[in-house]
Formats: sequence, structure tokens, C-alpha cells
Amino acid sequence: MGTIVPRRRKDGSTAFMAQIRLARDGQIFRETKTFERKQAAAAWLEKREAELSVPGGVERARAGDPTLAEVIETYISSAKSFGRTKAQVLRSIKSYPLAEMRCSKIGSPDIITFANQLSAGRQPQTVQNYLSHLGAIFAIARPAWGFPLDQQAMRDAFTVAKRLELTSKSTKRDRRPTVAEVERLVAYFAERGRRRPDAAPMPAIIAFALFSTRRQEEITRITWADLDVDGKCVVVRDMKHPGQKIGNDIRCDLPQPALDVIATMPRVDARIFPYDAGSISAAFTRACKVLGIDDLHFHDLRHEGVSRLFEMGMTIPHVAAVSGHRSWESLKRYTHLRQSGDKWATLAALCS
Repeated sequence: MGTIVPRRRKDGSTAFMAQIRLARDGQIFRETKTFERKQAAAAWLEKREAELSVPGGVERARAGDPTLAEVIETYISSAKSFGRTKAQVLRSIKSYPLAEMRCSKIGSPDIITFANQLSAGRQPQTVQNYLSHLGAIFAIARPAWGFPLDQQAMRDAFTVAKRLELTSKSTKRDRRPTVAEVERLVAYFAERGRRRPDAAPMPAIIAFALFSTRRQEEITRITWADLDVDGKCVVVRDMKHPGQKIGNDIRCDLPQPALDVIATMPRVDARIFPYDAGSISAAFTRACKVLGIDDLHFHDLRHEGVSRLFEMGMTIPHVAAVSGHRSWESLKRYTHLRQSGDKWATLAALCS
């Protein structure tokens, strides 16, 4: 009654989709689940077939009491779009025992057990992130699809996890790259560019990230059509925002050094920087490791760019016009910086 079908992914790996097809009372009941390993798919088939074979098993499944894993798949397939990190987190949750439980059986203690499992090898901030993404599913499962997930159980679990210090809010990073570190990175990537002319122009991308304060995903989405050279601004498509990922298009000012970097880019694509955001981040991380630069992320260039603007004496409204921050409150942590001029004045020329 069950079959396992290999499925080739875009990245070349193979997944195994377990399928169950049953005829009951003139109707066809279907259930599928995808696994990384064929053995896991076979084990799930054996377990699920046993559950469905007991009296009323199929009827209960039809009545709308799926496993949490099935609800996660429904949520993923129903959402118009959400970030790559959220999708990865939700799919990771499916590998835990909690995901095999029926919705009606999941209570606060089960979620706390899951949080404890997550905490092994993870920071409380990461556990908080996992539970937040899972909480979004609990919030809409019943009103959207009639699945019996108890939202109060999730609220209680959040409270308990916080009291047990399993979760905590993310701390603000204050890591800033030094001029020497960026110069070493630029030299490293310049040498790589001489050996591999087809590689992404990381020196220019690094300089643009710092001067424009743009995130890596935003950099790779900017098109020539979005650019207004005369107005010294650019339309940033789908800018990151807690409540709106798609269609959040914001016009941001571009400081002259950022425009100078763009002027060095050839028009070979509709996008100014036609490269993959994930590859840019990975290349940056690898270079830092090779050069022995500790705890520096590509995103730190954005924070440094914002700090630079304040150090040059710009006001909060002016900085927000460049960074795209909707709330000036989030920029206040930078305002204690003392004006010290532009220590990055030579970076654009160095990266051209």
C-alpha cells in the first residue's frame, strides 16, 4: 500500500518521498512525506500504515488531525513567500519527534521537550528563533485550516522556555571591521580576481555594502532601472521588514562613494551586481577564515556603514534616508559615536 519514490533536487541531492494510497468507502486517501534517507522513509511507512490500519485510523486522518510535519508543509506551500532562513528552520523542525505528533496531542510540555532538544548545541537566541517560527504556524493552523493546534499551548511554552532560560532575545552585535581588516580582504579578493576573472567582484561588493549600508540580498536585487544617478538614490526592492517581505520597495539615498562603486560595474545584466547572495556571504566567510579575521560577518559592513555616516556628522533622518530604517529608534544606538571624519575615504578608490 505504500511506495517510496526517489526525487532529484535542484542541488543534485536525492530525497525520498514516501506515499500512501488507500481506498476507503469509495474514496481515495493519500498521504505523503519526504525524507533525506530511504531507510527513514521506509520506517515512516511502516509506522503510518500501522496507524491507519486500526479501526477509525483513516477517518481520523480525514477529519483534520494531521501531524505537525504535515501542517508545516501546508504552511510552507500556502505562504506566498518568506525568507530562506525561515523555510530552513521549519523544515529542520520536521526532523524532530514533535513533528510526528498529531496536532490534537501536542501540549505545552511537548513543546518544552522540543525546546530542550533544540538547546543542545544551540544558543538560547536560536531556540527563540525556532519557537517564533513554529508559533506562527500555531497562530493560524486552526482558523486557516481547522487543524487542532492549541495556540495557548504555544503561548504557555514560550513563557516556560523563557523562565527556564531556554530562550532569549538576540543580543546586539557591536563588531566593527577595522580599516586594516577590510584592506586585507580587498587585497585577498583582488588577487582572486586576477586568477579567476569570472568570480564575483568582491572588492566592489564589499565597498558598496559599506558605503550604501545595503544587505547582501538587497545588493544582488538592485537593477540598473532602479538606479537614479542624478537623484543619487536607488529603489531597494523587497527590503527586509518584520511584517512585510514582498512589495516593501523603499527609495534610499546613495552616498557618492556608493555611486562611484556602481560606476565601475559593467552593464552585463539587468542587475548591477548579478551574483548569488549566499555565494557572496560564503566567499566572505571563507576569506575571513583564511586571513584569520575572527568573528566578522558580511552583515557587519552594513552596521559599519551606518556608524560611518554618524561619525561624519549626519543626523538621524539623513542616515535613515540612506539605511532605509523606518524607525529612528533603532538608530539611536549609533548616536553615541563621536564625529571623527571618514576613515573609509580611500576605500572606493582601492576597490575600483
